[in-house]
Amino acid sequence: MTMPEALDTAVAESAKDASSATYTWRGIALIRRSLLILVVLMQTAVASYYLLWILPYHGGTWVEKALVALFSVLYAWISVGFWTAVLGLILRLRGGDRHSLLKRHSDEKLAATPLARTAIVMPIYHEPVQRTLRGLQAIYRDLERCGHLEHFEFYILSDSRDPDVWLAEQAAWQRMCEQLDAGGRLFYRRRTINLNYKSGNIADFLRRWGRRYRYMIVLDADSLLSGQTLLKMVQLMQCEPRTGILQTNPTVVNAQSLFARLQQFANRIYSPLFSTGLAAIQMGDAAFWGHNAIIRTEPFMKHCGLRKLPGFGIFGGPIMSHDFVEAAYMGRGGYEVWLEPGLGESYEESPPTLADELTRDERWSKGNLQHIWVMLFGRNIRFAHRLAFLNGVMAYLASPLWLTFLILTTVEAAQIAVAPIDYFPEGYEGLFPVWPEWRPLPAVMLVASTAALLFLPKFLAIFDAVIHRQARAFGGFVRLTLSVLIEILISILLAPIRMLAHSRYVLSGLLNLSLHWGGQNRTEATSWRQALLTHLPGSLVGLGWSVFAWTLDPLFFLWSLPIAIPLVLAAPTSVLLGRSGPGAALRQRKLLLIPEETAPETLLVETSDEKRLLPATETLTRFEEAVLSPRVNAMHRSLARHHDGRLRRQNLDQLEKKCLEEGPGALSRSELSHLCRDSNSLARLHQRAWRSSPDSYWGRRLAVLEAQG
Repeated sequence: MTMPEALDTAVAESAKDASSATYTWRGIALIRRSLLILVVLMQTAVASYYLLWILPYHGGTWVEKALVALFSVLYAWISVGFWTAVLGLILRLRGGDRHSLLKRHSDEKLAATPLARTAIVMPIYHEPVQRTLRGLQAIYRDLERCGHLEHFEFYILSDSRDPDVWLAEQAAWQRMCEQLDAGGRLFYRRRTINLNYKSGNIADFLRRWGRRYRYMIVLDADSLLSGQTLLKMVQLMQCEPRTGILQTNPTVVNAQSLFARLQQFANRIYSPLFSTGLAAIQMGDAAFWGHNAIIRTEPFMKHCGLRKLPGFGIFGGPIMSHDFVEAAYMGRGGYEVWLEPGLGESYEESPPTLADELTRDERWSKGNLQHIWVMLFGRNIRFAHRLAFLNGVMAYLASPLWLTFLILTTVEAAQIAVAPIDYFPEGYEGLFPVWPEWRPLPAVMLVASTAALLFLPKFLAIFDAVIHRQARAFGGFVRLTLSVLIEILISILLAPIRMLAHSRYVLSGLLNLSLHWGGQNRTEATSWRQALLTHLPGSLVGLGWSVFAWTLDPLFFLWSLPIAIPLVLAAPTSVLLGRSGPGAALRQRKLLLIPEETAPETLLVETSDEKRLLPATETLTRFEEAVLSPRVNAMHRSLARHHDGRLRRQNLDQLEKKCLEEGPGALSRSELSHLCRDSNSLARLHQRAWRSSPDSYWGRRLAVLEAQG
């Protein structure tokens, strides 16, 4: 029996078991989801009734009716998160969810499962080349150590537009191929027309090479996956033929700035509860996060093509946030999507500063708002995937709802403090007057219960770490508790800042304002100028609101401070969190520590060296190196095309002449790209630059090249 026949036989045998398991998990998922919805609705109803009792007119005015409605939505949303974490803790105390994919198959069975041909693809766009490709190199070497490299091939899929960036990518790819002896296994492709963002890049790969592979593992530029995890992902897919997408739960690593270290710590300590609970609720209707996941290529190509939205404004045109939609379409095609938190050694990185996180959120918010159209009008979308769309939308829509709630509370306080008492408010039909009543103590109790929903899961995470004997890896119980308190304090400071930013993003998204889709910064700190310009409007809003609250009532002023103070201090907070010094100081004191720093895996150790991948070429630009270095020039020519059209050739000849006479600084980025994409131009530039006189521009650059050896 040949290897393909053996693979098909193994898949056929697994299909019988998977078919019966599908009915089992669907029934369990229905019970779990129904219980969650019931508990959340009951809890929200009680809290909303309590708020009605607290309000002065007990819901007798339009302001109070709106307050209760907004409160109900926001309370229900945070209640879902609370009970998800509680369910995650219960399952972890019981050793995990016995209905998860990993629990269905023993380690021995997985180890004996034959592998299939798999592509590992990394779409990139203006990423730091050194950081990005050294991670891919570490993944390659880890797979090689596992002894199963022959089943995997690697693709770097570039959408970069800046010639200095993609020339550096190509040079790094060539060096990687030489260092790893990866010829014929590590490929590089750059799209000249980058339609539809990352999803379009993946679609281009699948059209060209998708049928060569049974599976595709998608990475982000900052993704890391160990060889053992990659093997287990493929083996699980082999054992579960109805699974179309298998999503891992990445751990944030390599954080340096204080902001990134906070995100890294929060991800590592809280994520086990939330991801376990989420996976248990979603089961085979899970979401796809776009990276650190394995995809069955044939059904993905068949069912997950993304058409343009047919609506108006933001709800028309290409889908920006593709991942949730692709998961929903995979489910619509009859395949399952699973989140498996038990697949460890899956990593990603956090934005280094608050400004970078908010820039990323601006892109994500617009993409998530588009999901409203798919959620409401998508045909044959499973109910669980519609709820996933709703949860993603609420991640950003909650901010303007919260802001509106604060505005209405200010209106309510102003009416009580300034306007005369209205004993028969508009809409009230009773015979007796309504006596306004303030109940400050019950109001404080309601706020405390809401805070408990937000913060109690964080202390449950400490309990979980202690029970699973991981507290020492976080620096010990005392330092772990102190780290959680630090994270809570700073999250409280950041919440109003994020609220204002997300509210602005949602508004601009609904108005369909233009959006720049750029690469993500992963290294630079926030400057004082940038922070002041970004946060000055919010600081003025916070200061003005606080002053207005003082004029109304001293108690209302005190109530406003938790919102106003963070907004006023937004700029210094952003600068401080973006610095690596405070983060390093806390790490030295074993605060905000994570187990991956206490005992790092080999994969993480290999990616800690920033200088290993590319040779030092600081004195020559990438374009100059592409023109002058015989070896690099030959490589770039092999990736470029021949353009023989008469008009195009004339334009290229003019650009070559200008470049040779005046240097590359006289050309625009677009003009340099045209030259770099033409193999004949690169060849002629190389030949003529080497013949330049010593006192010319290219003659002086040649001297630099020779000095470098």
